[in-house]
Amino acid sequence: MKSKKIKIDPWKTITIVVIALYTLFLIYPVGKLLLQAFFESGTHQFTLDYFTKFFSQSYYFDTLMNSFKVSICATILSLMIGTPLAYFFTLYRIRGKKLLQILIIVASMSAPFIGAYSWVLLLGRNGVILRFFQDVLNIQLPDIYGFGGILLVFTLQLFPLVFLYVQGALRNVDNSLLEASENLGCTGARRFFKVIIPLIVPTLLAAALLVFMRSLADFGTPMLIGEGYRTFPVLIYTEFVGEVGGSEGFAAAIAIIAILITTIVFLIQKYIANKKSFTMNSLHPIVEKEAKPFAKAGIYIYSYGVVALAILPQLYVIYTSFLNTRGKIFVDGYSLNSYQTAFSRVGNSIQNTIFIPAAALVIIILLAVLISYLTVRRRNTATGCIDVLSMIPYIVPGTVLGIALLTSFNTGIANSGILAIAGTSLIMIIALVIRRLPYTIRSSTATLQQIPMSIEEAALSLGCTKLKAFFTITVPMMANGIIAGAILSWVTMISELSTAILLYTVKTQTLTVSIYQQVLRGNYGVAAALSTILTILTIISLLIFMKVSKSDNLEI
Repeated sequence: MKSKKIKIDPWKTITIVVIALYTLFLIYPVGKLLLQAFFESGTHQFTLDYFTKFFSQSYYFDTLMNSFKVSICATILSLMIGTPLAYFFTLYRIRGKKLLQILIIVASMSAPFIGAYSWVLLLGRNGVILRFFQDVLNIQLPDIYGFGGILLVFTLQLFPLVFLYVQGALRNVDNSLLEASENLGCTGARRFFKVIIPLIVPTLLAAALLVFMRSLADFGTPMLIGEGYRTFPVLIYTEFVGEVGGSEGFAAAIAIIAILITTIVFLIQKYIANKKSFTMNSLHPIVEKEAKPFAKAGIYIYSYGVVALAILPQLYVIYTSFLNTRGKIFVDGYSLNSYQTAFSRVGNSIQNTIFIPAAALVIIILLAVLISYLTVRRRNTATGCIDVLSMIPYIVPGTVLGIALLTSFNTGIANSGILAIAGTSLIMIIALVIRRLPYTIRSSTATLQQIPMSIEEAALSLGCTKLKAFFTITVPMMANGIIAGAILSWVTMISELSTAILLYTVKTQTLTVSIYQQVLRGNYGVAAALSTILTILTIISLLIFMKVSKSDNLEI
């Protein structure tokens, strides 16, 4: 009697492996961290004292309100700036538009704290703009520190995300709607608020969520220029690493509150977006046209003015990187001394910024294509769980994830020594994969949904195996979505700070960590040189993306 061969479905095996990886590197560390909030560190007895401490002292509750205040204001201002800009870029011909789009993307992809450092050089207590107004015009401007400075940096850093979202949505608006409104006498600003805004409400909600989450979770900006203005990520960091008065249990309690807040905001946004969602078929895409002379002047002033303001800090940092310096003071003369010092002191951080994210990117691409296929083509309870797990990094702040990984893998799983990877490059790679995998999953999934299943079925009917059909037929057809998500993951990885600041060692420090350290030490010239190198890496990455994808736009 011939024994029957047991057919193993490779996708079931992949499903189990993906769930196991998420459980080990996301659910376990985050769950372990959160449990610390309910047990005393010494006695391991159940307690709610950490939460009582948070809500009973105004110091901590005020910090929560500070984060809400600055995040909400940054979200509103980003929408107010980014939405009209995207509208102008879509409807009207603007000379130099391609260059402006690249500059907008570069501004959005740079690390927020670098913008904060740049504005310190411009509007700090000894900043060049502040000095000019004081010495020449005898006008006293407010400095960059505190709520106003954080809001300025967040807004100029995050409005490009709104711009990219809205620009993508406007490509799906049928031009006949605009023509119909124009025939009815609805033009200009009235058409913008009465027709355009209602059509893109779901996109505005998605953009608002991303801006709010990014500003709420940002660590570097308030740490550098917040001074007395305390925010949640800084509080979590100081409680975890503080030499005096720090408490891991209390930091875990704050982390729970942060996750609850972001989860509630995320669910509210999803609920409203689902209620407001609808489909549009752009049979006649919007065609660019010349604006009337008066309106054209306003469009040019607004577009070039906003982009110039957004990119000004980075341009000034590049300029100062070539100045001679003495610590915090820039002196007369130009040289490459700051670059020489940067390479001699922290040259390995440049290599780490390339190799660690590159290793993470390979894993991200592989996992993203597999997960997107599972969630689109193999829908069941298990793949539904994977879909939910892939969204968790959206709602877990970077500082929380960094602390969770550090505490869980410092001495190995359950103190066994197994996977004791704290202080290695591997733990930084894992953190980057978890944090940035959703970007590539999202773009890959969107592309896969447009590929008919019949193509794979035809390959299977010709004797092709399931995995071979996927990798030789489906994956190449998903290439544009994979590339778009991968470049977005890459650019955000090379500018990552919130997890890197907790997980790095001398051997694994990245450019962002090195820049942050040099700013704190007052080595502004070295910090400027390193920031310039990071900006060049970002620009090269974006240009490669545009060359490979043959596109002038980065879809988010």
